[in-house]
Amino acid sequence: MSADANHLLEWRSAFAHPATVWIAAGIGIALAASIPLAWAMRRAGRMSDKTWQDVRVRCLTWCLIAPAVIVPVLACAGATMLMVCAVSILCHREFARATGLFRERAMSALVVLGILLIALASLDNWYGLFVAIPPLMMAIIPACAVLEDRPKGYIQRIALAAIALLFFGAGLGHLSFIANETDYRPVLLLIIVCVQLNDIFAYCCGKALGRRKLFPNTSPNKTLGGHLGAIVCTVPLTVVLGSLVFRGTPMNDALLLVGLGLIFSLGGQLGDLVLGSIKRDIGIKDMAATLPGHGGVLDRANSLLLVAPAAGHYLGYFGGLQYERVARVLTSAPGALGP
Repeated sequence: MSADANHLLEWRSAFAHPATVWIAAGIGIALAASIPLAWAMRRAGRMSDKTWQDVRVRCLTWCLIAPAVIVPVLACAGATMLMVCAVSILCHREFARATGLFRERAMSALVVLGILLIALASLDNWYGLFVAIPPLMMAIIPACAVLEDRPKGYIQRIALAAIALLFFGAGLGHLSFIANETDYRPVLLLIIVCVQLNDIFAYCCGKALGRRKLFPNTSPNKTLGGHLGAIVCTVPLTVVLGSLVFRGTPMNDALLLVGLGLIFSLGGQLGDLVLGSIKRDIGIKDMAATLPGHGGVLDRANSLLLVAPAAGHYLGYFGGLQYERVARVLTSAPGALGP
């Protein structure tokens, strides 16, 4: 085992980066103030009783979700990777039950295997294996499906398995691999906070300004005002926080940070619409009822499905991340760094 394995368990540097302190403090303040602020708006007549009940339940659930995600990120890289792996498997479980993929045990098991292999590649900081697993599994899944000698429903089985692997394994898995960076905490917090706030901005702006519905068949509650409001709020937030997170790196550039903000906002909204299309297609409102006020784990993580890989590669290309900077952790690559 490489000496770089110490990075997986390093907890002393949790608040070494100033941006981590500011973002973590901001999360705590926002959670503490959310319910009193909503109550005050209700008392002032700015919020209906129905909206108040909805906001109150959502805020209380956020008080459980936030620590479950933020604490592992602050703890160490290993805990972060395990948390992302667990979320990926939970998302797959909800998706499989909602779509019927769970009945295809072999296909569902292959998806879980792919998620676990991606998590292992992240733990090892083996970028070559990380990017190789999805296409390899895309070859294995249809090949294994043929062995059942059951042509009826073949396309549906492999398509559902492929979507599950690409979204929950390869997509969310990029959050795991980012944890191999020395200063991964502020980067991950930036991604998670901006994407989740983007959802909140869209909800609030839609309630306050929304009139025209852009996707009435896919997501009837979303409006043009909500979509545009999310962009207007998320992009400046990304620029401000990103300038702290990427200080001293090539990513500390206003135009690059605007691009990152657009990825967060547009990618987050598209991820939500993608899952909305899937839910409308199979005739359900939420993927599960795990999180009161939010639906299932997948309903909460859907905004990250497209953002995580897009932001991961964007940051890698423009110097915000250095995927090949350190040697593999669990295995050895004689004479070479990275993959």
